[in-house]
Amino acid sequence: MGKLHIDYLDSGQLYVCGICKAHLTDHKELISKDFWAGTGKAYLYNKVINVYSGILEERMLRTGLHSCCDIFCKSCENKLGWKYVWALEPEQKYKEGKFILEKNLIEKAEWDL
Repeated sequence: MGKLHIDYLDSGQLYVCGICKAHLTDHKELISKDFWAGTGKAYLYNKVINVYSGILEERMLRTGLHSCCDIFCKSCENKLGWKYVWALEPEQKYKEGKFILEKNLIEKAEWDL
């Protein structure tokens, strides 16, 4: 097995894994806080780093049928949320390629380089 490569963000307001504190995304990537997941509130982000995707599956969510895959922290393998791959409803297409991070599984962190 090769050496694990973790990326770092150099912004002021970051969101990190709640377990290992690996950088995940920046506040500027936040699209919406109006989502819900298995652990409660969730946030929709445009871009997330240091994650890998699980198996692609179809899910019937509150807003209709979507193809999604769970996302996991690349460092500690903690489940963090999911990625939208495809949406059936035309008004839900904006979610395609975007990421849900569950609020209870991440933390807000300040980072100064």
